[in-house]
Amino acid sequence: MCSNQASVQDDQCKYYSYMFYQAVRDREPVWKLEEMRTMEYFHWEEDASLRCYSPSDALMYAVVHNHQRYAQYLLAHFPEDALKVPGIKFCCCPPAAPHLALAVTYDRRDILVMIIEISHKLPDLNSSYINRASCSHLSDGKTPLHLACDLLSAETVLILLGNGASPRLLDRKGETPLDIILEQLWSSKVNVDSKKLCLYYLLLFSPSPRFKMRKILKENPHFWTPLLGDDKFRYLVGDTPATLYLMAMQKVLQCLPPEHFPHSVRALPIPHALKPLPGTG
Repeated sequence: MCSNQASVQDDQCKYYSYMFYQAVRDREPVWKLEEMRTMEYFHWEEDASLRCYSPSDALMYAVVHNHQRYAQYLLAHFPEDALKVPGIKFCCCPPAAPHLALAVTYDRRDILVMIIEISHKLPDLNSSYINRASCSHLSDGKTPLHLACDLLSAETVLILLGNGASPRLLDRKGETPLDIILEQLWSSKVNVDSKKLCLYYLLLFSPSPRFKMRKILKENPHFWTPLLGDDKFRYLVGDTPATLYLMAMQKVLQCLPPEHFPHSVRALPIPHALKPLPGTG
């Protein structure tokens, strides 16, 4: 009898859980989603206790389905709870910053910016949050910047770099984001422009580039020089310093507070074409 009752309740919880997922997917109004989220129907546990979805669980769904208004609501009303590692078991080893990694993976740039802006305001997260590695089982411990380079999402790469993402961090294979882009340039001629733009952004924020691919560059100058240009190639292999423009921009960008990016770049008193923003050259 008790077993049958528990089974019925379990089925009911799964049904309501699916309804909530579907409601987020269909981008229902925020008030309706919050009413559903806080109903104690979800997640029937072995100890026969009921609980509702947390703001963190809900934000994961909002990111996946690009429900920007719901993401904005959750981050505004539950900033700390929304960015905690969710209770939903998306994998056996949840990422330390799963919402950020998911926003990069699904190319949810508007929500990505919302998440980053909130993280800058929370003392416990601040600059460390954007550099947290993701699940080591699913993505080799890549940071959000590694993931953005994998996907050749140049605008996301710039957003992350401008907001404090470090281009020097290593994934589990010992590779930096720069290695990922150089490996893609080395292995394929597809999407070369996107790869070169990602490379350009990485170099703007890398006064002392760190990468494993330097040996391959040195051994294959006939491949890399036409592809990158002589100045950039010689800089990467360590034969010459960066160009005057690159050194100047690296110094300027180091001085700009990440929490004010990209507004601080737009406000720079330099020609528009020199500003490292999408569509500005």
